Amino acid sequence: MVTLMLMFGLLVLTLGAELLVRSATKLASAAGISPLVIGLTVVAFGTSAPELVVSLQSTLSGQPDVALGNVVGSNILNILFILGISAVIVPLVVSQQLIRFDVPLMVGLSVLVLLLALDGQIGRLDGLLLTAGLISYNFWAVWKSRQEQAVVRAEYEANLGVAEKASDLRGILLNLALLIAGLALLVLGSRWFVEAVTTIARSLGVSELVIGLTVVAAGTSLPEVATSIMAAIRGERDIAVGNVVGSNIFNILGVLGISSLVSANGIGISETALRLDIPVMVAVAFACLPIFFTGHMISRWEGSLFLGYYFAYTAYLITAATIPSMTRTFGIVMLGFVIPLTIITLAITVVRTIRQHDHSEKDSQSS
Repeated sequence: MVTLMLMFGLLVLTLGAELLVRSATKLASAAGISPLVIGLTVVAFGTSAPELVVSLQSTLSGQPDVALGNVVGSNILNILFILGISAVIVPLVVSQQLIRFDVPLMVGLSVLVLLLALDGQIGRLDGLLLTAGLISYNFWAVWKSRQEQAVVRAEYEANLGVAEKASDLRGILLNLALLIAGLALLVLGSRWFVEAVTTIARSLGVSELVIGLTVVAAGTSLPEVATSIMAAIRGERDIAVGNVVGSNIFNILGVLGISSLVSANGIGISETALRLDIPVMVAVAFACLPIFFTGHMISRWEGSLFLGYYFAYTAYLITAATIPSMTRTFGIVMLGFVIPLTIITLAITVVRTIRQHDHSEKDSQSS
């Protein structure tokens, strides 16, 4: 029965991701919004629904560590695992908008969480600030995209003398219904999957702590996993990358902001989270910058490097859970692991960019 639930959960996840990517792409065209912005907003926020539900429930039930750990753990998994496995499937081209604004915003928000947590709490005022930031970001992203799309449409009409065919209301409503159905299937599928894997883990004698650090944290990110992988397979690379960056932004502004806003005492920050987990989230966010800024794409080998980061992180989580004495050195080891590999990534990516530039110069000279 548990195995059947596991398989059915994966099937529902896959179906939900397929519906979500198809409908979001068509709605983007109909609304005059780029697929990248749809990935950064509707798809990213929709697939972060499990994180929001889990964090709200844990906050209201007096478990702030779960709420904070859910956000931090999901952000680390989104970058290292989801971007990594998507890039292994197909190299991901990084949009100029992501490079100019959204990725720096994601890094800045990660640093902001660290600063807000220094006093040992993310209070209601902090939550109000983060929630206001979420609303502002949504309005800006949609407005900016519609402005850019309007310019493209004007050029299209001027050059060809015809206007683009407007989408009919029936098609819009149908795709909106498919989008909602896809989101619902993603949430439902991830829930069944987490329950099944948790039951199997307990039957094998794995501790509750290890289950919470690995299975539950990864389970709430399953919609992002399914959506980005499906988008990568279908060639919707903007949605694949935008979903990850947008989910991380939403996790901080929306999940953490709303959770701390509804809590009477805000979200308390444990010393372990402040010393270990939040700095790791910041370090992983910074690790994106060399790849995104110098190469403008995530190649297969860089995706493999991200996956290596994630598996090393998970291994240390399990080790720290089973051997408490290692917890004190965990942050130092992780930061010492990420920073050198980031420098290596930067060096190799710069070399690749220089070689591409040399090749392009040789081609222009030969022609």
